[in-house]
Amino acid sequence: MIGARLRRAVRDTRGTEVLEFAFVLPLVLFVLAGIIDMGFLFNNYEVVTNAAREGARVGALPGWIDDDVKARVRTYVVGAGLKGDAVRTLVEPDVLDVGGHHVQSVKVVVSYDYNYLIVGALAGLFQGKTLGSGVTLTASATMRKELAAGL
Repeated sequence: MIGARLRRAVRDTRGTEVLEFAFVLPLVLFVLAGIIDMGFLFNNYEVVTNAAREGARVGALPGWIDDDVKARVRTYVVGAGLKGDAVRTLVEPDVLDVGGHHVQSVKVVVSYDYNYLIVGALAGLFQGKTLGSGVTLTASATMRKELAAGL
């Protein structure tokens, strides 16, 4: 009698789907959170790349100063919804070799500190610490300097 009940209980598969779902759900949510977080990271990288281009465009114009370039980069980044105080901009003159000719240019390097939104906190649950440090996104753009008309 007890043996028959025990055999029947071992072969019973009711509720196994709920148990499997309970095991798989955290992993699926972690992967989904990673996909969302990487989407935000890529979006921020695109903003940083475009901000470097905007800064290089201003730097290519005659009569610019470093503060003009930095202001344009900051305006672009803030306009895209990112924090302006997390942006660092480096403006440096450069010389390009184009077909044996040396061309004056300006190089703008923009760095932005990105903190993970979801993945850092979730990974901290498994490790017992937070991973909120994130990464530094860096992009650069180089453009030749334009000459004013008549020079």
